[in-house]
Amino acid sequence: MIKRFFPFFFALLLTALPARAQQLTRFAVVDLPRVYTAFFRDSRAVREFEERSARVQNEIDRMTREIQDLKSRQADAVLQGNQELSVRLENEIYRKSEFLKEYYKLKTAELEDQKKKLAQSGTFLEQVYDEIRYIAESEGYSMVLNLKENNSILWHSPTVDITDKVIQNLLDRAKR
Repeated sequence: MIKRFFPFFFALLLTALPARAQQLTRFAVVDLPRVYTAFFRDSRAVREFEERSARVQNEIDRMTREIQDLKSRQADAVLQGNQELSVRLENEIYRKSEFLKEYYKLKTAELEDQKKKLAQSGTFLEQVYDEIRYIAESEGYSMVLNLKENNSILWHSPTVDITDKVIQNLLDRAKR
């Protein structure tokens, strides 16, 4: 009796092994900054961030217009042959341009830091990670990578990007 089942069992084992060996590890990617922007755009903290960002941009625009005006005045001074005024305006343009560069660098760093802090708030991350875990487990993904934070992702197929699903699920849960 055992001799009859042995070939059947052996054949079954041989067919099952290649199927097991060909099991693929599935990866997904998610764009966390995009999830953050889509899901929390109506929150008070994000509105404050956007207002601060707009104020900084307005100040940069004002300084840029001021420098452009000085450049225009310097060009007029050169055309009129007023060397003293031209040199004075050139020095002022240089000083204000350097200040603008430093201001831009400082404010950009501050805004990026504030954005990171917002995106790393505990409740936000818990909700996002729970949703990512749910989608990954239900769709058979073994690993989900942050698209923007991982420099080693050189290419990915749009079919493995679950960002839109995460956003939609978070918005659906927020409506409940």
